[in-house]
Amino acid sequence: MIELFFIFIFGLIIGSFLNCVVWRIHKEESFIFGKSYCPKCKHDLSPRDLFPLLSFIVLKGKCRYCKEKISFQYPLVELFTALIFSLIYIQLGLTLYLFFWWILISIIIVIFVYDIKYYIIPDGAIFSAIGLSILWIAYSYFSGFLNSEQALLYFFSAIGSSLFFFSIWFFSKGLAMGFGDVKLAFFMGLVLGWPNIIVGTFLGFLFGAIIGLAMIFLKKKEFRSEVPFAPFLLVGMFIASFWGTDIAIWYLSLMN
Repeated sequence: MIELFFIFIFGLIIGSFLNCVVWRIHKEESFIFGKSYCPKCKHDLSPRDLFPLLSFIVLKGKCRYCKEKISFQYPLVELFTALIFSLIYIQLGLTLYLFFWWILISIIIVIFVYDIKYYIIPDGAIFSAIGLSILWIAYSYFSGFLNSEQALLYFFSAIGSSLFFFSIWFFSKGLAMGFGDVKLAFFMGLVLGWPNIIVGTFLGFLFGAIIGLAMIFLKKKEFRSEVPFAPFLLVGMFIASFWGTDIAIWYLSLMN
């Protein structure tokens, strides 16, 4: 239990950093160097303003200096990151695979938030995720965890899923989805492999349809409104990564 507490705190800190990454990618600023500042009044933030979640609560959701409201994105991303870090730890334990997933989920959260806010998938994030996934497949192969056929299957899944998304993008002339989703599909294939890529893609489309129809019903969006698709695919990918096989077995059991 004490390990989970520290992992939760660690997740809050990482979540705070990821908020910074999202903002600075958008502003084309370095997220490694430079002080944090209020996006409204540009005042440099002091250390007491930067305690994840706690500072938001103490300041009652307002900037200490200009009193402008702080976006709920910041505490939500911090809390979500802490929860997802804890969940992954519960699933994997203290292993090398855990650290791979912590880094990967951090990149995923950046893509998730960035696409919701700005309707685009940043190339730096998606290419970093692809590179990390390829390195993990190579490590797994040379460590003996994957044979050559299993390793190749991940790449075939990546190519197949990206070609599927590319065909949708091409024939819809970019109206159905952006080209960033094609790159995202390649990344999903590298992480999920076969047959989990089918489960992850299906769940992504399912979640997208449900939320999209709900927003239309609530008159938050119109039928032809642009809706970011990456968050739904990423949620589907995450679920399929840990429970894809169980979902596939359950679904096939319904067919019998």
